Amino acid sequence: MENDILVSLEDLGYQGPLLEDGALDSALSGGAASPEFTKLCAWIVSELRLYCKLEENVHATNCPREAESFQLEMSGLLSELVCPYSILTSGDITQRFLSRTDCLLLLTFLVSELEASRMILVNKPQKQAQESGSPVFQELKGICMALGMSKPPANITMFQFFSGIEKKLKEAISRVPPNHTGEPLLKKALGPVHLEKIEAVNQALVNEYEVRRKMLLKRLDVTVQSFGWSDRAKTHSDKLSKVYQPLRSALSTKSKISVAHLLAARQDFSKILRTSSGKIREKTACAINKVLMGRVPDRGGRPCEIEPPPPEMPSWQKRQDAPQAGGHYGGGGYGGGRSVEFFQSYFVSVDLTGISFVTYLKEAIFYCS
Repeated sequence: MENDILVSLEDLGYQGPLLEDGALDSALSGGAASPEFTKLCAWIVSELRLYCKLEENVHATNCPREAESFQLEMSGLLSELVCPYSILTSGDITQRFLSRTDCLLLLTFLVSELEASRMILVNKPQKQAQESGSPVFQELKGICMALGMSKPPANITMFQFFSGIEKKLKEAISRVPPNHTGEPLLKKALGPVHLEKIEAVNQALVNEYEVRRKMLLKRLDVTVQSFGWSDRAKTHSDKLSKVYQPLRSALSTKSKISVAHLLAARQDFSKILRTSSGKIREKTACAINKVLMGRVPDRGGRPCEIEPPPPEMPSWQKRQDAPQAGGHYGGGGYGGGRSVEFFQSYFVSVDLTGISFVTYLKEAIFYCS
């Protein structure tokens, strides 16, 4: 089986290090924890994405600690490809693609998918550019079909073509009641400079919302996968996959909003409706909104009920004066029990006349020791 995989990889154009003797066997033993194995899988998936429109993608890992991210991405890809091997798509995600048998089965499936995609591309005749066309051609074709126009002749000019579309539009508008389509939201005439700037703004928004959609879809996938962690849900993993995958495949990360939508927008688009309004709730209301949650445990977290922490330092108190004693220095010890106020008043009121500075320092050291 390993030899068949190596031969298939060579036929597919793989030139990585796993073609050497024993390299593939070592990578299969490590499985998802082997960076070389994940690099091989990532290469196959990258080739597969050239022929299939896949939402999911798989990235190679750099160390065994990143095995879980590879397992999550590969599980999502196999679900999108509707992998028939339940051992690769069910069970605990963190335990997938670790055994040698599972890794061989995974490579066999991915290699066969890539081979089939290339054979379909070779056997399927290529459509002519005039038939498939660019996105602009497809848009114009849809306009002609919606207006009931026949296929324009090959020698027609662009002016004649758009004049025919304008004529058909006026005929269609004349057959509907007044103000049926409403006033346009954008009434200013746009030139090439305006359209170029609007296109740049739209592209920036498309890129931004594509990232947001990818994040939300990834959160959705992880949430649905977490539902299958319980023992009860593991017995119904196939049913969950059959229900979830058709709905998930319909969700795309690409935004379909273009400048044409701006030009076609009517004034009613400027009316902002609350998400809780009756008109909006007609489309967003569902049975789960009627489910009432019971009592839940109190998790606390109220700042008003938290006691203040104990003080880090004891409060400062004024030093008490010791009993007065006789003698010049108050007897009893160097300080003689004198208070701080006494030392301060002494050094302030001492007469420095007739004594040297050294003597004054000795006095200060004596009282402060």
